[in-house]
Amino acid sequence: MNQITVADALTAFEPWLEPTAAELDAIEGEMPLITAEADLLDAYVTVMDRPATELDVRRIRRARRRVLAARRDLANRTAAGNELPEVGA
Repeated sequence: MNQITVADALTAFEPWLEPTAAELDAIEGEMPLITAEADLLDAYVTVMDRPATELDVRRIRRARRRVLAARRDLANRTAAGNELPEVGA
C-alpha cells in the first residue's frame, strides 16, 4: 500500500512542478490538433450507444478531415523550420 507523506503532499504543489514557458508554448502550438482530436472523440462518443445517422457519419468524416489537416499543418510548420519549442525533462 502506498502512503502519501506530508512532505509528498507539500512538494506536489511546488512551483518547479509547473509547466515551463516552453512547454506552454508547445501546447499552444499544438492546440489546433488537440481541439480537432477532441472534436473527433466527441463525434465517436455520440454514436457509441446508438446507430449512426447520416448526420453523425458526416460529422465524423468532417472531424477526421480536421484532424488530418491539423496534423498536416503541424508537420509542415515543423518541417519548414518554424519548429515548436522543445519540451523535455
